[in-house]
Amino acid sequence: MLNEPIIALATPPLKGALALIRLSGQGVFDIASSVFSKPIDREKGRQVLFGLIRDDAKNIDEVVLISYPGPNSFTGEDLIEISCHGSMLIVREIIELFLGKGARYAEPGEFSSRGFFNGKMDLIQAESINDLINATTKEAKDLALHSLHGETSRVAAPLKKKIADMLALIEVGIDFPEYDEEESASNKNIVDGCSSLIEEISSLIKIGKEGRIIREGVKVALAGSPNVGKSSLLNALLKEDKAIVSPIPGTTRDVVEGHLVINGIELHLLDTAGIHESADYIESIGIDKSEKAIESADLIILVSDENGVFDESVLEKCKDKRIIKVINKSDLVKDKEDGCVYTSALNNDIGELKKAIADSFALSDESFITPSFSNERELGCLHKMKEALIKAKEDAEAGLAFDLISVSLQDAYNEARLLLGEEKTLDLTDEIFSRFCVGK
Repeated sequence: MLNEPIIALATPPLKGALALIRLSGQGVFDIASSVFSKPIDREKGRQVLFGLIRDDAKNIDEVVLISYPGPNSFTGEDLIEISCHGSMLIVREIIELFLGKGARYAEPGEFSSRGFFNGKMDLIQAESINDLINATTKEAKDLALHSLHGETSRVAAPLKKKIADMLALIEVGIDFPEYDEEESASNKNIVDGCSSLIEEISSLIKIGKEGRIIREGVKVALAGSPNVGKSSLLNALLKEDKAIVSPIPGTTRDVVEGHLVINGIELHLLDTAGIHESADYIESIGIDKSEKAIESADLIILVSDENGVFDESVLEKCKDKRIIKVINKSDLVKDKEDGCVYTSALNNDIGELKKAIADSFALSDESFITPSFSNERELGCLHKMKEALIKAKEDAEAGLAFDLISVSLQDAYNEARLLLGEEKTLDLTDEIFSRFCVGK
């Protein structure tokens, strides 16, 4: 049953002052009334009640119960939230009590999915809830809020409408050929319309990729030969002794991780073992992990000591990556060269490196405040929409029949609907009759 009663702990499963238990679905008011010390009247609308949760004559806990009659709730169904004391023993007792009354454990994300299917939010808004929960920077949180408030969806809706407009023109031209050209499609207006949309979507993809960096952060690997100061540099960036530092080459034998935020971008730092040929079995495993870390990184900080010599084999492995060349131990350098960043991890002189990291991604100020389609699904829909529009434009330029051109436009329209989480269907009736006097 789609709206069967479900229950779950909405706060982390840890001991604390309070815990929040959420229930949703048909009959939750009756179930709650059967174990709560006060009646819950659905007709009174939203209520905040203080009372006891009881199992027959046994008191389980004093709680605050809030009732949300559907459809005016997060899920669009009758919903109840119970704030109890934050003992996991109490939480388990309350949940088990409701399970015995006919509720079941909610699946992961089921409350949000019910909100989506009941029209309380679109798919972009639903996805933003997870982004908001997982945000680790203020900037990522702000972008997620844009989507949660529907600002990102309002960017997508006009795309769908513009494609529907072109499809409606084609439909009228095919079904009602007696209408003037102004009221039906022409190859020129299809080419112009597709060109404008392609440009708009390309801009959204660019903004989305920048938003993805803000939302997810970037992987940054410190790479180089042994004993050039990679671990010291990691410790300086993190302001803690995360990695072991010694003058013995090969001290780092595994990838050491740390996290740092620079200018609103979270960096997932990976200190790698010095890459070189080694007969030591354990050290060779660390080197292999280092090469894999370099392969998966978005940015490589390639480190050399004061001699300024970068290992050619390391450079070869990083040739297709975004690279910042760093010469550490700059206090021992006499002549500085262009194209390199100079640091002294020992003296905590890393300001130039931090600036170079921020500059390497060249995020505009607008990218931090502009609603964006920044997850893999959303960007995938935009790419497919763009590809379909390019095909429609090429077909129109080649003078193909409108019913053939419309195939690609329908693909683009379906991707716009999928972007918003709507059904993959095409019904142009409203589009046609809102624009033309068909049937007069």
